[in-house]
Amino acid sequence: MITVKAPGKLYIAGEYAVVEHGFPAIIVALNQFVTATISPSDTVGSIASEQYQENSIVWRRRGDTMVFDNRDNPFHYILSAISLTESYAHEQGRELGLYHLGINSELDSADGKKYGLGSSAAVTVATVKALCQFYDLPLSKPQLFKLAAIAHLSVQGNGSLGDIAASVYGGWIAYHSFDRDWLHLQRKTASLTELLNMPWPDLQIDLLTPPKALKLMIGWTGSPASTSHLVDKVALVKAKQRTEYQTFLQASRACLQRMIAGFHAGDLHAIQTELRCNRQLLQSLGEFSHVTIETPMLQRLISLAEQAGAAAKTSGAGGGDCGIVLIDRTIDPQPLLKAWAAHGIEQLALSVHHVDEA
Repeated sequence: MITVKAPGKLYIAGEYAVVEHGFPAIIVALNQFVTATISPSDTVGSIASEQYQENSIVWRRRGDTMVFDNRDNPFHYILSAISLTESYAHEQGRELGLYHLGINSELDSADGKKYGLGSSAAVTVATVKALCQFYDLPLSKPQLFKLAAIAHLSVQGNGSLGDIAASVYGGWIAYHSFDRDWLHLQRKTASLTELLNMPWPDLQIDLLTPPKALKLMIGWTGSPASTSHLVDKVALVKAKQRTEYQTFLQASRACLQRMIAGFHAGDLHAIQTELRCNRQLLQSLGEFSHVTIETPMLQRLISLAEQAGAAAKTSGAGGGDCGIVLIDRTIDPQPLLKAWAAHGIEQLALSVHHVDEA
């Protein structure tokens, strides 16, 4: 049996702007995982998830095509990852086989709470990794990112794919998103093998080393948010608010460039300053786009963190989910945690996950 893992993620800064190709964000991978297991089968294949036990899928082969027995299933990202990876395997001359694929996610709580840790991206990456091992297809991290990104984009249709990058590379990363219009055109003529080996316009993924004094804390507000829905809402206002949106984009780019420089310099104060700057930019975006990025609970989470001497903001699209805090390790976090608890904010006791180079 083959077993692989892919970590979840949280956005630190650069949200919304990163959806535009070439614009940067900082993202961190976390030590909560989606685990994929795969083993060969002689008769029928299956796809099962511990999260959807009543919806496991049974399928057979008809030539190289997967034929499913039940029509409605919740596994869109898994199926897209299988389809793309098997297309790549076919290009590489592999004979497609039958197998049992199992998926187990730690990214949502046992009672179904959604934390916003990028489960769909981690599911996609884990599925691609498992199948690449099954078909003996060695992929570099850039190639794994590209294959998983194509699979994920085929389902979601929008977003920056930064969560895929975090799940592939691990640790802290600076991510510049690629030109999705270019990819859409290339897919009409280029093979997957060609796409995985060619440079993608504007794509840049760099590992960052945080200052030793930096401690990441995560608070959860108790309400989930839909990233794709929120991104779509912002997309609707772009044409109407052209000047304001372009101003936001350029200011976000400058803020993130300064923040990335802070990581390279090991300067916690500079990183915290730019985190607060990014929060202000997102607040202005929320105002002119009429999208609620900071809910009252997120505002309270951030305010309590600032009172404790930390820098804080929403993570991801906002509208719920998590807030992130960057605090100096010398500051005792217990008063903040007590204040959070008193206001119904739950600390997620997660740490940064670094993907092995192997």
